[in-house]
Amino acid sequence: MCVFRWIFLVLLAGWGPFALAGPLTFGAALDLAEQQSPALAASSAQLAAAQSAAVPAGSLPDPKVVAGIDNYPISGPERGQLNADPMTMQRVGFMQDVPNAAKRRAREDVAQARVAVAAAERETLRVKVRREAALAWLSVYYLQRRLALFDSLDRENRLLDDAVRARVASGRGPVSDAVMPRQEAAALADRRDELERDLTRARAGLRRLLGPAADGALAGDPPVIPVDPQRLRAHLHAHPELVAFEAERRRAEGEVREATAQKRVDWGVEMDYQHRASQFGDMVSVQFTFALPVAPGTRQDPIIAAKTQELTRIDAERDAMLRDHADSLESDLADYQALTRQAARSRGVSLPLAQEKVDLTASGYRAGKGELAALVAARAALVEERLRLIDLEGRQAAAAARLYYAQGEARP
Repeated sequence: MCVFRWIFLVLLAGWGPFALAGPLTFGAALDLAEQQSPALAASSAQLAAAQSAAVPAGSLPDPKVVAGIDNYPISGPERGQLNADPMTMQRVGFMQDVPNAAKRRAREDVAQARVAVAAAERETLRVKVRREAALAWLSVYYLQRRLALFDSLDRENRLLDDAVRARVASGRGPVSDAVMPRQEAAALADRRDELERDLTRARAGLRRLLGPAADGALAGDPPVIPVDPQRLRAHLHAHPELVAFEAERRRAEGEVREATAQKRVDWGVEMDYQHRASQFGDMVSVQFTFALPVAPGTRQDPIIAAKTQELTRIDAERDAMLRDHADSLESDLADYQALTRQAARSRGVSLPLAQEKVDLTASGYRAGKGELAALVAARAALVEERLRLIDLEGRQAAAAARLYYAQGEARP
C-alpha cells in the first residue's frame, strides 16, 4: 500500500499544471511574480547581453593575415615566371590596426555604462513587477474580507426574518413588515454578486502575474508596510528610473569622449616575409600606417556636438522625471494620510455610532415603539459602514505598497 501511495505522490508532483495550488502568502506572491515575469526574463537577457558585449569593448581589432605575390611579370621574356625576375616575391605577413588609447578607454566606459543602464532598467522593471503583485494580492485579500462579511450579514438577516415573522404572527406588527427582511436579503445578494464579480476580475489580474498559483487560497495577513514621509522624500533620488538616467548619462559621456578621441591619430603596422627564387635572397618588410583627421570641422566636430546634445537631453528628461516623481510622491502621501485618518475615524466613530443606532432602533422595535423600516435602514447603514471600513483599509494598504515599492526598497 505504501508503494502505491509513493507512486501516486510522484505522479502528482509531476503533473505541475494539474496540481492543486497551495496557500499563497503576500511575500510568496511577490517572489513568484518576480520569478515568472516574461518581461523580467527579457530584461535579464538584455543585461547578460550587455555584460557579454562589454568583454571585448576595449580590445584591439583582430589582426589580418596578408598573402600575395609582388611584381609578377606579365609581359616580356620573363612573363608568367616566378623565379626569373629578382623583383618577383611571394609575400606572407600580418597587419594590425591600433586605435588610440583614448578611444579604447572610451569604448570600455561606454560598454560598462550600457551594462549599468541594462541593470538599472531591470531593477526598475523588477520593482514594478513586485509592486503590481503586491497590489493584486491586496485587492484579492480585501475583496475576500468584504465577501466574508456577508456570511455574518446573511445570518443576521435570517434572525431578523424569524423575529419579524414571529411578531407578525402574534399580531404585534403589520403584515407588510414580513416583506422587508426578504427585500434586505435580496439587496445583500445583489451586493454579494457584485463583489464576487470584482473578486473574479482581481483573481484574473493576479493570475496574469503568477500563473496557476494565483488560484490558491491566500494565506496570512498583509504585512504592515512602513511609510515614513521624510525618508521617502530624502530618498527620492534613489528611484530606479532616476538611477537609470544616471547610467544613461555615463554612457553618453563615454560616447562624447569616444567622439573626441576620433581627432587623435590611429595607427597600424604591417610585417611581411617576402620569398624570392633560390638565386635571390629573401626579404622582410615593415610598414606603418597613420589615420590623419585632416577635416575635423566637417567630420569629428559635428559628431561631438551631437553627442553633447544627447547629454543635454538626458539631463532635461531626468529633471522632468524627478519633478514628476516628486509630484506623485506628495500626491500618494496625501492619499495615504487621508485614508489613514478616515479609516481611524470609521473604526473609532462612524462604525460604533452605526452599531449603536441599530441597537437602539432594534430595542425600540422590540418594545413596539419603532417601525421596522427604521430598523432596516439602520442595518443598511451599518452594512455600508462595515464595507466602507474594509474598503478604506484596502486602499490604505495599497497606497502604502505603492509608496514603499516605488523606490525599490527592501521587502517588508
